[in-house]
Amino acid sequence: MTSDFTPSSQSQANVPFSQDDFEKALPEYDYHFQKGQIVRGKAINYDSNYAYVDIGGKSPGLLPFAEANLGSIASFEEAIPLDEEIELLVIREQDADGQVTLSRKQLQEQRVWETLEEYQADKKPVEIVVTGSNRGGVKGEIMGLRAFVPRSHILASDNLDDLIGQTVTGILIEVNPEDKRLVLSQREAAKADAMGQIIAGSLIEGKIVNLKPYGAFVELAAGVTGLLHIKQISQKRVDSLESLFSVGETLKVMIVDVDEHQGRIALSTKELEHYPGQMLDSKAEVMAKAESRVQQAGNSEE
Repeated sequence: MTSDFTPSSQSQANVPFSQDDFEKALPEYDYHFQKGQIVRGKAINYDSNYAYVDIGGKSPGLLPFAEANLGSIASFEEAIPLDEEIELLVIREQDADGQVTLSRKQLQEQRVWETLEEYQADKKPVEIVVTGSNRGGVKGEIMGLRAFVPRSHILASDNLDDLIGQTVTGILIEVNPEDKRLVLSQREAAKADAMGQIIAGSLIEGKIVNLKPYGAFVELAAGVTGLLHIKQISQKRVDSLESLFSVGETLKVMIVDVDEHQGRIALSTKELEHYPGQMLDSKAEVMAKAESRVQQAGNSEE
C-alpha cells in the first residue's frame, strides 16, 4: 500500500507561519470600525495622554485620558488595569494608520442615561448629593451626571445652602439626554412614599384644603390629597358642602380606594355613620367614635 504522505509535504506542514505571512494575510480581513460601534478590548500600554487598547484591529485603539472614565480619576491604571477586558465606544473612525479613537466615558454615560430613563418610567427614587445652590434650586450628581432640583420641588426651601453636602431623595421628572438635562423632585418622592403608606380600608385624619361642588379635597400627608366625593359623605343626600365643612378643618376619613398610578385616593365618611344622615345631624359624634366604628365593623366581618 502506497502512502500519499511525502517528505516534501511533511516539511511544508512544519514550516511556521512567519511575520511576513501574517502581514500579507492582514489585508484579507476587514478591520474597519465605525463611529458609534461598541467594541471589546484590553489596555496593553499607557503614556501620559493615551491608553493603547487592543481591539483586534491592525493597530491598537487610542483611548484619551479624558475619555477613560465617567467619574474623575488620577491615572489610567485606576480605571483601566492592563489586560482587563472592557467595552468601549468608537468615537472617531480609523485614520491612515488604522487607529481608531475610543471612549469608555461616553459609553458609560450613554448607559447611565438609559438607566435613568427606566427609573423615570418606573418612578423609582434616586439620590443626589447636593454640591451647590442658586436662586432656582440645588445641584449635584446622579451616577456621574449633573442633576438639578428646582426650589419648588424641595420640601424645605427656605435656606438652600443648608442642603449642601446632604443627600436628597427625589423622583426624576425630566430625563433629556440630548440637552443633558436631569431634573428631579423631592416633593414627588415624598408624595410617592406617603402614597405607599396609605392603604385602602384604613382610617386616617386629614385637613380639608379645598371645597368643590362635587366634594372636599382632604390633605392626608405632605403633597398627598384625597377626594371625599359628595356622595361618600353621608348615606343621606348632602345639599351644601359649605354648611357642613370649612377649609382648614381636620377630618377623619376612610380610605376606600388608592390608585397609585393615577395618584388618586377616594375617601368616605358615610361608612363611619351609625345611622343614615348622622354626618349631617351630629358630625362631631361621628368623628369622636370613628375608631370604634371601624373596629366594630372589622369585628363584624370576622
